[in-house]
Parts: sequence; structure tokens; C-alpha cells
Amino acid sequence: MVQAAKIITEQVFPYYINGDLNHSSKETLQAIHDKIAMEIGIDPLSPLYLGTYRYQIVDVVKNFFTRDFEPGLDVDIFIKRRVSFVELAMREYENQLEFAHSEFERRVAASRGDGNLYNLARALHIPEATEEFMRQQYDAQSKTLSQNVAEINERFRQARFPLLYRNGFVQFSEDAVIAATIEEPFWSLMSDPKWKNVEHDLLEAIDRRDNKRKDAALSAAKALESTIKIISDEKGWTTCNEKGAAGYIDNLVSAKNGRFIDVWEATLLKSFFGEVRNKLGHGSGTAPMLELSKQQDSWAIQTCMSWISSLITRL
Repeated sequence: MVQAAKIITEQVFPYYINGDLNHSSKETLQAIHDKIAMEIGIDPLSPLYLGTYRYQIVDVVKNFFTRDFEPGLDVDIFIKRRVSFVELAMREYENQLEFAHSEFERRVAASRGDGNLYNLARALHIPEATEEFMRQQYDAQSKTLSQNVAEINERFRQARFPLLYRNGFVQFSEDAVIAATIEEPFWSLMSDPKWKNVEHDLLEAIDRRDNKRKDAALSAAKALESTIKIISDEKGWTTCNEKGAAGYIDNLVSAKNGRFIDVWEATLLKSFFGEVRNKLGHGSGTAPMLELSKQQDSWAIQTCMSWISSLITRL
């Protein structure tokens, strides 16, 4: 908890920079505090005063993370409230980074459009108006995010919490090897906006599995199908005559299209959709309804992640 508090208040949203108050971080920490306080019905999250001294919001947050466990509280809820703060803080930083990226693109376009201003800035050594400076600023923010995500996840691992933060959510991850070899490479590919639906369906699949809801594998299969359709569209192979996922798989395996995937891969993909997605997504009639165990749902999710990563890296 000490580590999490320091990551949030000193690295992600540093409250002081060179001894000076960082007003942006102060506002952000206050907003996250208020959101959690509203959600759990405790405001403030830790006492505002020590005698007559009023704590700064950074101290309120740190004290919330490190306050002693009180007898009578539910241990599970006690931990989850603090994990929720970590999740919201990291998600907020990602949202700010996404906004910074859109601003970066706008400012770069503006600087290129006004060639005289751009050249003048370079001639007068005003770095703030150059594309190089703006790119360095954005790259630094992106590096801060990736470094702190890696540290948060390493702290979870060291504390033996079966959790991983990725793309705005803290989720269960019970196998470190699978997390490192399948899950993390997958999530790193989801940064491109065109995979937004793919990411949404995989997050939904994981949420359904972790909360013992039905159709986790179906959501994962939807993510895989979306990936196949996006690739088919992007390559110009879609004819609009496709009949379900199998038609799009045919586009990828077609010799005329250069065999984006091999025949045996197409066979495996069609088998997965036929045996899992179709049986979960269509009415069973009088036949027994297909029900998957948590382990089978995990297999389906990991299988779809592996296929999606493999297909995307071929583009």
C-alpha cells in the first residue's frame, strides 16, 4: 500500500515538482478521491485534520492507503477499495495521455501548416514550437505510463496479488507465465484505435469469466471475429458476400490474396468458431446446451488472444 501510494502521488501524479506545488496533480488527485469517496460512501477517505492542521489532498490519499486495518471491516472490501484507487489513477493518466496525443497531432498539423512560424521557431531556438520538442514531450509521457504500469504489476506480483493492470482495468491473472507470454503482448497491440471493439470484447470476456457470468468464451470469440473482419477490410479482400466468420477466414486463406494465413490455420479457426462460438451463440434446440467451466473459458480467452496477436503482427 505504501508502494502504491508513492507510485500514484510521486510518479504518476507528482504533487511537488522541484519543491513547487503541481496544481494539475492536485486537481487530479482530488477528483479521483472524490470519485472513490462517492462510490464507497466515505468522505473524506481519511481524516482531514490532525489537531488544527489540515492535511493536503496528497496526505489524505497516502493516509487512506496506509491506514490500519480496523477490526470488524471486511478484508476483501478493504483491499479492493485501495486497488480501485490504483485502477482509477492509472486509468486517468491513460485518459490524459490519450488527450495529449490528440493535442500533439493537432499541434503538429498546425506547425506544419504554418511553415514560416515553424522555421522561425527553429531559427530562434524556441523548442516549444517545434515538432521535435512536442514529440519528445509526448514520448516522455508514454514512457512514464509504461514504466509505472510495469511497476504496479511487479508490486502486485511481489505482494502475491493475482492481479494485473492493463488498459484501464485491474483484472485477475492467475498464471504469471501466461500473463507474460500471451496477455501482455496482446494488450500492447490494443493501443491503436482501430482495435477498440476487439479490446472491448476481450475486456468483457475477462469480466464475465472473473464474475462467473455466462458467455465469456462467446465475447472472446467476438473479439477474434472482429480482428479477422478488420484485417479483411483493411486488405481490401471483403466482398460483402461473406457468410459469417468462415467467409472472412476464407478471405485470409485465399491463394489469390497471398495466403495471409495457411490452410491448416484456417481449419483450426473454423473449428474454433464451429465448436465454440456457434454452439454458444445459437439456440441449442433439444440438444444439451454447451456450458464451459472457468478453465475452459480461460482457455478460450487465451486462445483468442494468441490468435489476435498473431494475426495483427502479420500486418
